[in-house]
Amino acid sequence: MGSSNPTRTVMIGCGRMARGHVISMLAQQETTQIVAVSEPSADAYNTVAALYQAAGLAAPPNEPDLDKLLACYGNDLDAAFIITPHSYHYLQTKACLDAGLDVLLEKPMVINAQEAQGLIDARDKTGKLLVVAFPGSLSPRIRTATAMLRAGELGDLLSINGLTWEYWRTPNLGTWRQVPEIAGGGFLFDTGAHMLNTIADLAGEEFTEVAAWFSNRDTPVEIVGVAMAKLASGALVTFHACGDAGGRARSDIRLTCTKGNMHAGQWGEMLAVQRWPSDEWIDVEVPASLGVWQQFLAVREGAIDNPCPPEVGLRMARLWDAIRASAAQNGKVVTVGSV
Repeated sequence: MGSSNPTRTVMIGCGRMARGHVISMLAQQETTQIVAVSEPSADAYNTVAALYQAAGLAAPPNEPDLDKLLACYGNDLDAAFIITPHSYHYLQTKACLDAGLDVLLEKPMVINAQEAQGLIDARDKTGKLLVVAFPGSLSPRIRTATAMLRAGELGDLLSINGLTWEYWRTPNLGTWRQVPEIAGGGFLFDTGAHMLNTIADLAGEEFTEVAAWFSNRDTPVEIVGVAMAKLASGALVTFHACGDAGGRARSDIRLTCTKGNMHAGQWGEMLAVQRWPSDEWIDVEVPASLGVWQQFLAVREGAIDNPCPPEVGLRMARLWDAIRASAAQNGKVVTVGSV
């Protein structure tokens, strides 16, 4: 589909994250048309409608019932952009794939491996496209990093160490992000999901064993989470997520290899390498990053491969299942895939 034929999409969810994407998409009228939205909150919809009014455009209609929306507008749609709480992702994405739409799905893909496999099955059955909107996997830095690692430029992978922290606990008290049944987890599965996914992407192989511990800090979900894991190759991985730290969200991912080391960020915000025997760290130059929606359009047009397919989401979901199972048993080692 070229730029002369705008991609016609439905926006499912009009919350804070969705509004940022809408602002970007409004500047891409030649490639993008939001035909309708599906949002149960009148306040959230009105906030998005105000963005259209400010741009001098008529707001798309809202149909909160997704099944009714797909029945009414399905023939006028090419794609769906799903930006809703985590536990809704599976059913909403499956419904859109079954309706013949390509899907861009906000992170995390789903809340467990069974749902992840279900979406892969739905994608394969329908032949439609499913891209997970993790900015790390979508970034040119992480794509460059994975290419370097697969090519063996730094030798064999020995270990990965991931850390993310944010002032997250208090601002999210009382919100859906701290309701386990809706969020699927706490800080490690919210901001920390970026770390889990980026490391799963960089590793490029299955996790085999996991041990994990959580601290909820008087909330219903984990606020601090630590996990250790082993990859199929024998490389070792650590994850550390602290959601009660001071400051904005930050991340730090370190990879050690037999011929050098790599320093990355979970959102693809940086990439540097050190090649033995030099001790110098060199920033890796990469192409300018496309936005999330622009990359989705590029994948639909066949200009680039899918940078974040559901197979990476399945690997992360299996890891998350094992992390939760181990933490529930105070760090007992769990075999990935046995949960």
